[in-house]
Formats: sequence, structure tokens, C-alpha cells
Amino acid sequence: MNRLLVNSWILLLLYAPWPQSAAAETQLQTIPFSILEERQRGGDHFTQGLFYDGQRWWESSGRYRRSWLAEYTDPGANPVRRKWLARNRFAEGLTVLNDKLYLLTYKAGEVHVYHADKLQHLKVMHYRGEGWGLTSNGQQLIMSNGSGELVFRDPDTFEVVRHLKVQGGGKNWSRLNELEFAQDLIWANIWQEKQIIAIDPESGQVRGIIDLSALNPAGRNHPDTVANGIAWDKAKNGLWVTGKYWKQLYLIRPAGLGFERTSRVSNADP
Repeated sequence: MNRLLVNSWILLLLYAPWPQSAAAETQLQTIPFSILEERQRGGDHFTQGLFYDGQRWWESSGRYRRSWLAEYTDPGANPVRRKWLARNRFAEGLTVLNDKLYLLTYKAGEVHVYHADKLQHLKVMHYRGEGWGLTSNGQQLIMSNGSGELVFRDPDTFEVVRHLKVQGGGKNWSRLNELEFAQDLIWANIWQEKQIIAIDPESGQVRGIIDLSALNPAGRNHPDTVANGIAWDKAKNGLWVTGKYWKQLYLIRPAGLGFERTSRVSNADP
């Protein structure tokens, strides 16, 4: 090939603009938020899962020999109901779908199903691997296992429906933990980080990041005192967030990704 032609091709490659997709791959929007409300609660909650239906709260607290599942009308008061798990079971994420509450266990490979109104235990279904976070898009359950992949599951059988690789921002995402489905996005805590990421449920692309570093919760001086727990408040158009051993629940409103609009009913958790 002619040397002049070769040099021309090199110059073209050097100075040609990068595709927009490549530029976007390294830029993730940090979503600012406002604090709408703060509530006090006990500082002994090792929060794993959190759910709010507008009137009642359900929460799971982990650790072996002290795991429980509780229902509250006021998170600062005593539970209306509380169920203690077996001493060799470690409670993880939970969600409510069609009047049933689904509770994961860490390493036992069990999802426990309860009647949401009475916390009556209905059945146990099984899965392989670890259980971390759980939410629902109104039709399927969505589960994290500490990796960078989410798994959609059938609520009746817990069989896998599809896998979703979380990607974007030039990062290899991992340690996805507590989940919530709100404004048609999956919101996920990152274990041991003060970040919540918003994930497109179809493509797996991360649409934005919420940095919770500005929150200053009182609690134990303990390495496990990390952000964990997200619950959508549809009526107040915000997300309740908390953490392990945090004495506070914060209602925040992200400035974007659907929350800039008036709260609306979507096909999220009931």
C-alpha cells in the first residue's frame, strides 16, 4: 500500500471523534437529592431488606442466631409482628408481591414465603448460591447474590426466568445488595459503599448514582455500619434509605430518573 495512503489512515484514526457510546460509557450521572423527612428507630437493626406499602413497613434483620422479620406501622415503635428465624438461618432481602412476603436467606438456599398480612409462614422454595437482595417488578421477583448480575425469578416456583448483567460507567459492577423497584428502574445498594445505583431493568445499564455520603446517621461505631435498605414511598414521591445499625430512616427525593415528576403508579411492587 502507498506510504502516503497509510499515513492518511493513521491520521484519520487519531483525530476521528470517538463514538458517543464510548464517551457515555465512562460518564455516569451523580443524582443530587433532597432530604424530605427523617425518622428515628432502634440502633440494633442489622437491616437486610426493607419494604413500605404506604401504611406498613416490613424489615428483615440479619446475622446468625439473631435474624428476624418484622412488620411495623411506625418504624420507631415496637413491631406489630415479629418472626424469629432458626438460629442457623441468616435473614437477607425481602419483598412483597400479591399479598405474599418473600424472604431470602444468606447461604441456606431458601426463600421463605409468608402471608404478608399476618406473617403466617406458607412455604419454602430453594435456589443455588447466596441470597442478598430481593425486589419485584410486579410480575417477577428480582434477586441479587453479591455479584454484578441480577436474576429474575418466577414468584410461584422461584425458577430462573432470565439473567441481567449490570454494566455501564466503565466499571465491573459487583456486590449488588438490597434492591428496590421504583419509577421503572431497579435501585441497588452496593455493599460496603455509600452508593445506590439506578439500573435499567431491560438493558442492565446503570442510569445514575446516588451518593449517600452526606447522610450522617448516629449508630454503633462498627465496621458493619453500612448503608443498606431502600423502600419506595409512592405517595411522598421518594425513597426511604437506611443502613445496618443506623438509628435513622431518611426519606430522600432524587432530582431526576422519574422522581422529578409527580409520583405515579407504575408496575412496581404493590
